[in-house]
Amino acid sequence: MRAITIPTPGDADALVLDEVSTPAVVAGEVLVQVAAAGVNRADLMQRQGFYPPPPGASAYPGLEVSGTISVLGDGESGWAVGDQVCALLSGGGYAEQVAVPVAQLLPVPAGVSLVEAAALPEVVSTVWSNVFMTANLQPGQTVLIHGGASGIGTMAIQLARAVGARVAVTAGTGTKLEACRELGAEILINYRDQDFVEVLKDATQGAGADVILDNVGAKYLGRNVGALAVNGRLVIIGLQGGARAELDINAVLRKCAAIIATSLRGRPPTEKAAIVAAVREHVWPLLESGQVRPIVHRTFPLAQAADAHRELEDGANIGKVLLTT
Repeated sequence: MRAITIPTPGDADALVLDEVSTPAVVAGEVLVQVAAAGVNRADLMQRQGFYPPPPGASAYPGLEVSGTISVLGDGESGWAVGDQVCALLSGGGYAEQVAVPVAQLLPVPAGVSLVEAAALPEVVSTVWSNVFMTANLQPGQTVLIHGGASGIGTMAIQLARAVGARVAVTAGTGTKLEACRELGAEILINYRDQDFVEVLKDATQGAGADVILDNVGAKYLGRNVGALAVNGRLVIIGLQGGARAELDINAVLRKCAAIIATSLRGRPPTEKAAIVAAVREHVWPLLESGQVRPIVHRTFPLAQAADAHRELEDGANIGKVLLTT
């Protein structure tokens, strides 16, 4: 089979399409013939040599796929050859075939195409586990989503609105903010020329955000605490703005705030299985009813993985970038 390899970490041209061995399938796994794979910033970091796969995971990039089951592991009876699925991975998605633990499989939702389904597993699992399972966003509360037009942002807006929360977003262009508004965001903040702390306070009568989903990290840490409501929860899922910052602990104490940092890829299989099960229970009905939908910016053939990475690095995307096999 063909897969994208990274012989030497570097820029987008470090991605090489090569002939590799088909993955072996063991008990508790299935082999999926890949239709499409999601492109995530974690893949960009892996390509640059900064985010190696966890022990035992495939060396190829790719944290989510959609496709068709072609082989069942020994004793597997919950799925059938030919089932259309999407899956959360620890790696290996940039390939024509990938072995997947059955606990990380999801059926393709009714009304979603096989290719579009590749935009779901990593994004939905990230949003649901962080915003709802960890930060416990409730109806009537306010959530601030940094990078509202990203793949994670576009899904977070929809899920927050679906549970009755008020959504604030940051983005860098009017076009992106308008896309966020169409998905349900009410408080629109252009981070290039507006202070999100002040805009959010004005929009919430000084209260701030109950939950903040942050992909920036160090650059926003102090301001995020300033934007939190009393008993607010800041969840950090990315480090696009750096990894080190000073923090006024007294500001955190005054607000009785929680600062949480999480990563999905390196979690134990039992935790991933619990997240996937929760996603199937709570999010799949929203997808099948059409209340929530995957937002796909653009697709590229697997052989053009370098172009897909450049597209994501340029930052002009609204929603997900996908690779198709």
